[in-house]
Formats: sequence, C-alpha cells, structure tokens
Amino acid sequence: MLILLVEDDPSQLEPLRAALLKVGHTVDAIADGETAQWFAFRKDYDLLILDWMLPKVSGVELCQVYRQAGKLAPVLMLTAKDTILDKVMGLDAGADDYLVKPVDVLELLARVRALGRRSPMWQGDILSLGELELHLSTLTLELGSLTTQLSSREFQLMEYLMRHPRQVLSHNQIEQALWSCGEEPESNAVTTLVRRLRQRLQTIGVKDWIETVHRMGYRINPPNL
Repeated sequence: MLILLVEDDPSQLEPLRAALLKVGHTVDAIADGETAQWFAFRKDYDLLILDWMLPKVSGVELCQVYRQAGKLAPVLMLTAKDTILDKVMGLDAGADDYLVKPVDVLELLARVRALGRRSPMWQGDILSLGELELHLSTLTLELGSLTTQLSSREFQLMEYLMRHPRQVLSHNQIEQALWSCGEEPESNAVTTLVRRLRQRLQTIGVKDWIETVHRMGYRINPPNL
C-alpha cells in the first residue's frame, strides 16, 4: 500500500517508517501537517497515519479537510490523548481508528492490515491475475506449484502492475508509486527494477507478462486472459 505517515517526532517517525517499509509498503514520511496536506491531495494514498499534534496543521484538522474533499482512504490517528472525548473528536473528524502512544510497532502493523481491508483499493490478502497469485503478507508470487520470493521493491512494483492490468504505466507513474518523497531514484532505477522483476518471473514461467511499450512505459499483459 501507499501510505502517508505524518509524525513530527523523528524518534518515532523513523522506526515506524522502517517497520512499514520492511513489510512492503511505500511510505511518504512527513514531519508537519501543512506539508502532509499538500501531499494528501496530490497522491492517491491507500492509508493515512496521522499524529494528532502536528506543527502548522494538526492531524485532526488534516483529517477533517481530507474527508470534506471526499477522500475515502482510511485514516489512523496516533496520539497521547486517550480520554473518551478525545477519541470521539478524532472519530468525528473522520478517523477510522485510534492508536495511543507510545506506539507498539506490532500493533501498528496489525491495525494497518485491518484498515487496508477498508481501502477502496483493497482486493484481499492475495492479489490474483489469472492463475498468478501475489501474496501480500509474505511477498511471494505463486503459479501452480511454482513459487518465487520478491524483494520489497520488486513486490511493490508487481503489486502496482497487478492492480492496473493491461494499463500502460509510465516511468514517472512508477516512480511516484514506489519511491517515497525525498527519495531520488537514479535515472535507470525503473528499468533496472523491471529487469530484476522479469528475472523473478522467469523462474515461474511468466517473464513475458511484463511488456515494454516503446517510449511510454510498461504494463502487465497476461496472454489468454
């Protein structure tokens, strides 16, 4: 999933970001509400994780504005405020869930998995295209009895392609979907990643499913489907 993580405390932001990246998510990690609001309206996030107390624009305010604009991605609020009135305020602002600090990483990941199922993009723990199955919890691809393990970045690309079957995706679209804000992929990063993913696909006999569309980008184009 593409996640917007907003937390102004670096000692909490970086561990949470690392944990989310480790399980295959793409994460834009932002330290203030104003910048986060700019990103929230320019990318189609699958999930927002918002700290309550943020500089410039609070997490509650950001959630309210996001919902008023008709945005539907689930929102998880992180806060030290744990009274009933605080929880009600966060939920009334449009939040879907609430996690009290200090945040336990395992609990956060469990909440993320649960909220992911509410996302408009969610299609289950296994993403299927014909007989090809991408297991979102284990980062593995299966075709019949054949299995291949993907790296985090290979998994992100495969998931992105499978969620947009037969759609031509440009280099820029892939970079936006796979690289977090502040990351600067090398000019040949997408090409290199596609080559690596094709090598993985070759081990299960579907290397040719990823098609290069000259001067436009790439698409997953399974035959006979």
